[in-house]
Amino acid sequence: MADTRMLAANMANAQAQPGFGLVSAVDPVNHAVKVTAQPAGVESGWLPHAAMQVGSLRIACPPDIGAHVLLVRLEGDGEHAVCACPVYDTVVMPPLSPATGRPAQPGEMLVMAGCGAPPANAGAAAGQPAGSAPWWHITRDTIYSGAGNTTETLTSGSRAWKVGGVSMTLDANGLAVTGGAITTDRDMTAQGSVTGGTDVLAAGISGRGHTHGGVQPGGGTTGEPQ
Repeated sequence: MADTRMLAANMANAQAQPGFGLVSAVDPVNHAVKVTAQPAGVESGWLPHAAMQVGSLRIACPPDIGAHVLLVRLEGDGEHAVCACPVYDTVVMPPLSPATGRPAQPGEMLVMAGCGAPPANAGAAAGQPAGSAPWWHITRDTIYSGAGNTTETLTSGSRAWKVGGVSMTLDANGLAVTGGAITTDRDMTAQGSVTGGTDVLAAGISGRGHTHGGVQPGGGTTGEPQ
């Protein structure tokens, strides 16, 4: 009498199973990839690469050649599969946030460009990240973003920008700029007072140290400031 357990195991093992592979070619137009299955080293044909969102809102993010991915065979057919998703490994690790210095934690999302492509050869190190590449990090209470020496921080009570040594903060108290001058080629209008800690210039004339000509006694008026 046949052992039904053995028959079931044979049937299951005859079906192609999900597995891992390395991306060997990328077609960005069709969002498709070729994958070299591991450890067999057999390259697939063109496979659809799973997307985060398809429809009226579309998100496209093709993988790099050499990316470690999960292959899912459709209905157990080894000839038909989909590249389900990329996975991190000991060579390509999750990125560190420039804002917190840590990988994204539970409840957060970190997007970083310019992290360096996966190594072309087995055993090699991953590429070096580009220090000027843009990034975006959302945490439980703050949204950070930046590129190079420029950063932006958004919280429920303020929004702050920093470029090099110049900082600007907008909060309930108003707009504050430190470390740099404010320049405009148009008019400035203030409903309140304009205060200059050092001086106020009008057409190059000092509001603090200017003199007046034509000074007269009594009810006369002075000339224009000089």
